[in-house]
Amino acid sequence: MPPSPVEVASPVFRAFSTAHLAALAAVFVVGALMVWAARTRRRHLQRTLETTMAVLLLIQWPLSYWVAYNMGFLTAENAYPCHLCDMGAFLAIIALFTHRRPVFELVYFWGLAGTLQGLITPALTQDWPHPRYFLFFVNHGGVVIAALYGVLGLGFIPRAHAKWRAWFFILLYAVVVGIFDWAVGANYGFLCRKPPTASLFDALGPWPWYIGVTSLLALVFFILLDLPFIRLRRRG
Repeated sequence: MPPSPVEVASPVFRAFSTAHLAALAAVFVVGALMVWAARTRRRHLQRTLETTMAVLLLIQWPLSYWVAYNMGFLTAENAYPCHLCDMGAFLAIIALFTHRRPVFELVYFWGLAGTLQGLITPALTQDWPHPRYFLFFVNHGGVVIAALYGVLGLGFIPRAHAKWRAWFFILLYAVVVGIFDWAVGANYGFLCRKPPTASLFDALGPWPWYIGVTSLLALVFFILLDLPFIRLRRRG
């Protein structure tokens, strides 16, 4: 039997508030520290930071479920790690533990084209000091940090075909998760409706057209994210 809902007092989250900017600053500082440790070959610190980030990304899932369960709002909408940012977090964990280049490539394109937008315009209603505030920024911030760390810290330059592979898996994700949404009545990937808070989706038209526009925009973003590496690949 579920416990009685537990309320945690917190104001409503506002984009670019002090709490939002503080979270963004924390993401920047942690990411910069990880890149610095890798580039200056401080191996012990580097592995410690990598492991810590991967573990944080891992434990935020059960913590998110525990918070939702104890506060009485665990539903089909949030009971499964099926948002694109959840997939990105899963890939980031693998990348940080294994240093596998193909995985870092996916995290780079997915993280900077998608999860970064979630950091800037969060689909979040609870502000500091609500637990969901911290869990949200650990998830999204960790993916963006891993995306930049792979390139700037470890030097994994995306290969020419990586953007197409990333786009293929985005389309595959939309098909699989769209079917899952239909089956359980959820809205993972915001494939059934837009998020309740302001986001880029608001400028992309009504459902279902914004899904197609988003897919094309993802490819455009992937191509733009690949541009800085064209000359580097030719030199290499």
